[in-house]
Amino acid sequence: MLDLKLLMRCWLIAGLIAPGWGTGAEGPGDLDLSTARAHWISANTLLWAAADDPGLQLRLHADPEGGLNLGGRGISGGEAIVLTASDEPLSADQCDRWPHLAHLPVLRIDDAEADLVRRMLRGQVAVSATDGAGTLVAATGIQVAGVLDDLFAYAGSLGLSFAPDRSPTLRLWAPTARAVSLLLFDDAEATEPVSRTPMRRNDASGVWEARGEPAWYGKYYLYEVRVFAPSVGKLVENRVTDPYSVSLAADSARSQIVDLADPALMPDGWSGLVKPPFSAPEEAIIYELHVRDFSISDATVPAEQRGTFAAFTASDSGGIRHLSRLASAGVSHLHLLPVFDIATVPERRSDQQHPDPNAMAQWPPDSTQQQAAILAVQDRDGFNWGYDPWHYTVPEGSYATDPTGTQRIREFRAMVAVLNRLGLRVVMDVVYNHTHAAGQDPRSVLDRIVPGYYQRLDEAGRVATSTCCPNTATEHAMMEKLMIDSVLTWATAYKVDGFRFDLMGHHSKANMLRLRAALDRLTLAEHGVDGKAIYLYGEGWNFGEVANDARFVQASQLNLGGTGIGSFSDRLRDGARGGVHGSDPRDRGFTNGLEDEQRLLAISDWIRVGLAGDVADYRFENATGQIVAAAQIDYNGSPAGYTEDPSETISYVAAHDNETLFDAHQMKLPQATSLVDRVWVQTLSSALVLLGQGIPFIHAGQEFLRSKSLDRDSFNSGDWFNAIDWTLSTGNWGKGLPVANRNREHWPLMAPLLADAAIAPGPEHRRMALDQFEALLRIRRSTPLLRLRTGEQIRESVSFHNTGPDQVPGLIVMSVRDHSGTIDPDHAAVLVLFNGRADPVTFSVPAFDEIELRPHPELAVLHQSAVAGSVTNGVFPVPARGVAVFLVAR
Repeated sequence: MLDLKLLMRCWLIAGLIAPGWGTGAEGPGDLDLSTARAHWISANTLLWAAADDPGLQLRLHADPEGGLNLGGRGISGGEAIVLTASDEPLSADQCDRWPHLAHLPVLRIDDAEADLVRRMLRGQVAVSATDGAGTLVAATGIQVAGVLDDLFAYAGSLGLSFAPDRSPTLRLWAPTARAVSLLLFDDAEATEPVSRTPMRRNDASGVWEARGEPAWYGKYYLYEVRVFAPSVGKLVENRVTDPYSVSLAADSARSQIVDLADPALMPDGWSGLVKPPFSAPEEAIIYELHVRDFSISDATVPAEQRGTFAAFTASDSGGIRHLSRLASAGVSHLHLLPVFDIATVPERRSDQQHPDPNAMAQWPPDSTQQQAAILAVQDRDGFNWGYDPWHYTVPEGSYATDPTGTQRIREFRAMVAVLNRLGLRVVMDVVYNHTHAAGQDPRSVLDRIVPGYYQRLDEAGRVATSTCCPNTATEHAMMEKLMIDSVLTWATAYKVDGFRFDLMGHHSKANMLRLRAALDRLTLAEHGVDGKAIYLYGEGWNFGEVANDARFVQASQLNLGGTGIGSFSDRLRDGARGGVHGSDPRDRGFTNGLEDEQRLLAISDWIRVGLAGDVADYRFENATGQIVAAAQIDYNGSPAGYTEDPSETISYVAAHDNETLFDAHQMKLPQATSLVDRVWVQTLSSALVLLGQGIPFIHAGQEFLRSKSLDRDSFNSGDWFNAIDWTLSTGNWGKGLPVANRNREHWPLMAPLLADAAIAPGPEHRRMALDQFEALLRIRRSTPLLRLRTGEQIRESVSFHNTGPDQVPGLIVMSVRDHSGTIDPDHAAVLVLFNGRADPVTFSVPAFDEIELRPHPELAVLHQSAVAGSVTNGVFPVPARGVAVFLVAR
């Protein structure tokens, strides 16, 4: 008897994700084995639209040699079994796991065919439907990820493991492969293997294994995998690196047999490395930096180390002095843009090509010549942000002084050690949501080992590319395992202190919670690291084929409340800078002179929500005079408040994406705005991040007016636009029009600005901005009330003044009180005023009448004593485009 509630559940899911199915918008797949419109989700269950017709005969076909052929009477070749259409719905677990498929008719395989099913999966598989006359009416390939998880999910170790005598064992999960051999090479350059070892298959797990000799240590290897590849419709023999590689030859040509526990791969003091003190995520201030940007133009770093991990060990370099200065003022974490093995940079410097910087320096600030020179070598130079994963668990070779072998391992660890000793914990930017390539591409790894499994497929079996690259499917057990195993390796073998997940919303919430649990199990005693102190955060954006929880409950902004996992908040960012993603770059916000008063009042509420840590149930008076929860404030159709705890929001106004903060303001501010006022605008923007609740996130150079000459997407724009000058002699403003293929539509706006010497900052402006930024850091560090640790503390302690329809537009006034007396031993309250107006403001806060408030000592740096003296009458001065902080002593 059918479970009516269960049936209704599946119907409901189907209705939510596939309204109108059966109207002709989606067909059964016609007659095409190059598509894969059927879904084999467990050993005895397939889903296929063609099964909706009870008059059709349905068959499952398989051929181990990939020889299935279509004909008018059906599919020939291989063997076939009859499928049975089922009235029994999917289970609740199946509906939860496959919500985007729950509307499809169900087909069953007889349990007696279990052995045949396992055999079928090691070749080409397809389904066919014939009518009563025996005529073929539909046929398609099959997506097999579900059945592979059902039959072959494996929890053991993969990749390399070692016996005490250094004898290696290599394991590869490849359940659909016909054969796998291990090819061993004497060195990184050898053209032919010295041996070929057939690997032994475990039929229960689909894991292939080879055991080696101690003499294999340090040698290089490839797997030779014979497998059916749907992308080319035939059996192939792929030579491929290990997805669990820990060391590589240059340009990722081969994997290397090494043990990360080998003392020879550890810098001095590695085993006893002591982490900087860190008590809670809310104590963090995160600074985002690109490895190559850090040192490629730093003359205080030895030439051979510039642009590498080793540059961080140049103890008296300009970059290290700058990072030390920031750490002393309060920055706690250094977030490194991708540092795993990437696919788009030649790793040997001798193979790289770069334009002549001396020639480019002679061209005008609004010239097109610089960007043309960069475009000419764009994919052959040494620069890329690195969001193009090749091997997830090996440091990038172009960041090593020698990309062949283990040097990258030692230098990465030495970098971590130096940064920890400076007082900085290290965060890795990780990109498990996609691979650089899929199918039979030479730089595809996963899809050439288990084709069709690791990548997320659309309804026709094509690889989804909503991330701009071939998406991975971490909802599949073994892709999730690869992700978690990789993160745990970075955490234990490299002592990485945090992970920022690129496009985290393309992962499931369950992925992230299982990762969180795995990290929490790491202990100093057993693993050498405290996993509970490792922070997770990422981009919780909601888009693509997974949008609105279409395939699983996403790790997106609105789903992460209560997890302790952070997500970037675009609420305060857009309110402060102005505009939204993709809008006119001249659109203004709170900090740069938005003139539409009603719009200004609305976005000021976005900022208030951000200053309160985006806590969903925090209540305050909104722009219309209503007392509402932060979740009731509209942010472009979504709730502005969405967290339960301040650790779950990353507060920022700039990151590597889009224009730098300074460049954004250059385009938004009236061109006549003075350079000093432009510095104030920069400082005010940073103040909104550093003086609010949540976790501040700072883009490298934000503290000194860093520019990329208006480039809004500099991921492949070379060193010319991206390198950092720690001397502050330059800031990269006016280095020519940015690259055409991502900016040309705005060149008419950009050229007059770049050519205007009156708005080109000098070293004095950059030093002024840096001094003010450091003052903000010290204010935050010295004021515990500005870094509350729970949603409850925020609800009880944070208040906003100057709210409602009669507020002074462009002024945000926030107070934080320590009602319990347990948060701040020195201060009972702090009052912070943010003035986005072009004129100074004096504002009365009746709640502080007859209470003495003293200006924070750092205001002397911020304003050169423009805000001076205690206040006892509740009336507070704020400079134009300025911030003021007042304290109530205990």
